[in-house]
Amino acid sequence: MSTQHMDVAAGCLPTHQLLNVDGKRIPDEELDHHLKELKEADLADFLRDMIVLRRMDNEATALQRQGQLGLWAPLLGQEAAQIGSVRATENDDFIFPSYREHGVAWARGVQAEDLLSVWRGAQASGWDPNEVNIACQQIVIGSQALHAAGYGMGIKFDGGKQVSVAYFGDGATSQGDVNEAMIFAASYQAPVLFFCQNNQWAISEPVALQSRTQIADRAHGFGLKTWRVDGNDILAVYAATKAALAHARHGLGPTFIEAVTYRMGSHTTADDPTRYRKAEQLEEWKAKDPIDRLVKYLHELGADVQSYQQRAENAADDMAAKLRAAITSMEDPQAEELFTNVYAEEHEPTQRSAKQYLDYLADFEGGE
Repeated sequence: MSTQHMDVAAGCLPTHQLLNVDGKRIPDEELDHHLKELKEADLADFLRDMIVLRRMDNEATALQRQGQLGLWAPLLGQEAAQIGSVRATENDDFIFPSYREHGVAWARGVQAEDLLSVWRGAQASGWDPNEVNIACQQIVIGSQALHAAGYGMGIKFDGGKQVSVAYFGDGATSQGDVNEAMIFAASYQAPVLFFCQNNQWAISEPVALQSRTQIADRAHGFGLKTWRVDGNDILAVYAATKAALAHARHGLGPTFIEAVTYRMGSHTTADDPTRYRKAEQLEEWKAKDPIDRLVKYLHELGADVQSYQQRAENAADDMAAKLRAAITSMEDPQAEELFTNVYAEEHEPTQRSAKQYLDYLADFEGGE
């Protein structure tokens, strides 16, 4: 069955857009007040973050092609969805990402080389989640939503004010885990924000095939307070995330955001997107680039955009140099590390497996 001409039916929720593709500000009665505290300096920081993130993504792709990484999941085109949302969180809000939220982890304080060490296969996890309040990246599609729901329930039982945040893509909304997580969060009115980056493709499957209506309508049906935003508009993403977090933080129940964006690159570096999507669609979304849109808005404000861009490029250069030096000199892990930290205490079956595996490897020493 051809899926190229299938359309998603119009949903019941509006798609909020505060910046159009030309960088013109669009008033939004519901979300505008969440931008009151944003200054020009904050917008310049957003620009820096997105430019550094795009450079990290480009470097990681190049490193994979050069054999320095085993795999990489690009995020090109999704910079506003990630930076706009994570910059709206509080430091003690706990985040549960999927495998593509590199920008969310980086903005939380994870070093780029620690982030990429997992994709190199040098570490099982690149950081301590408790130090930066973000769990390690989850490869199993959608399972982090259940973790977030459970954490949010714990916050409520403990009387805390934090919010648990789950990130996932459009494809994950077809998984049972995500739907079950929303049911649990709604039943317990837990402070959870489910943040869906609808990048239009679940590997090679278009969103129209798995959802004949807007994804935001699904969450709305579970009773979650829901927003649908232009995911390439960093102001809309930031404001909606602020609104969603405030709703959850004040004990009003879980929330959901569908950020409509586009995966400009491949699903992973093992994927060839030219096999399943048309070049015309890619060109259409290039015109909606989130970085270009913010640059145009800063010009509209009369800001010294050139200096902001130069600062961002300098930060990107510094990050890239440090990243490349760290990755290309990173030692491979020892075989016994596969069995380390599997259990908190000594575990005889694991120790036995470790000895058997090391004995097996020893048989190859000195061989041809």
